Amino acid sequence: MNTKSKFSLLLVFLGPSLLILTVFFFIPVLASFLMSFTDFDIYSLGNLSFLRIVYLDNYYKLFNDPLFWQALLNTFYFVLIGGPLSVLVSLLTAILLNSKYIKMKSLFRLFYFLPVVTTLIAVSIVWRYIYHPRFGLLNYFLSFVGIDAIDWLGDPFYAMPAIIIMAVWKNFGYNMIIFLAGLQSIPEDLYEAAEIEGAGALKQFQHITIPMLAPTTLFISLTTMIGYFQLFAEPYIMTQGGPLNSTLSIVLYMYQVGFRWWNIGYSTAISFSLFLIILIGTLLQFKFSKSRDK
Repeated sequence: MNTKSKFSLLLVFLGPSLLILTVFFFIPVLASFLMSFTDFDIYSLGNLSFLRIVYLDNYYKLFNDPLFWQALLNTFYFVLIGGPLSVLVSLLTAILLNSKYIKMKSLFRLFYFLPVVTTLIAVSIVWRYIYHPRFGLLNYFLSFVGIDAIDWLGDPFYAMPAIIIMAVWKNFGYNMIIFLAGLQSIPEDLYEAAEIEGAGALKQFQHITIPMLAPTTLFISLTTMIGYFQLFAEPYIMTQGGPLNSTLSIVLYMYQVGFRWWNIGYSTAISFSLFLIILIGTLLQFKFSKSRDK
């Protein structure tokens, strides 16, 4: 088979997928990027003659927008606290379930994974009742140790930590399954040899488990970071970005600007700013991983 025939056969198999990706992904992304240089709004939806090209004005506006910086700070708070906490809880749970001393492992895996497949809206509504200042279960249990009721979602100091706790509980089961697969792929011979050499459990974890899980940890860290930067549903349902914008995230602010105030051009500029931040974060994680492996 010559090169032309191979190329034609390749197009036959990849053509439908490439066409769908082009129509539903690449073209919308390109259109959104071009839209970020315009003042596209609700009037432009009805008549494109109202559309004006503003060049970099939307991006300049970001630097003078206090709500954007507040949303960016809240998002980084959520990512830098919730991300590592979610990875840590997932890893510790996977290690626990991988232990030979734990019985009924399949049942525990099912229970820990159930929040992942549960609808986020339903989970958020249930957690709103858990956090209720008067009738919530959390304050009820805290009252047994003498702690007064806390307005978890109404206090700017506690609102974001409350959302972080809920998000970690909702998402750690997925990463736990991946960590568990990574742990089970580590040869038992390594642990047996280390035990013969006199290495304790801590040394085995430090010199065998962590290095062997490095690729898995990198993958989970990247996916968790990307997912947590797109925080939206939790504050949208539980707090609407309040109180005092303490839980306003970048994606929630982008939604408000685009679909509540119909400033779509500015909204797309916010979205591409978020894309740039995620890209930089991804590259930094890759660089850190490579430098650690040297």
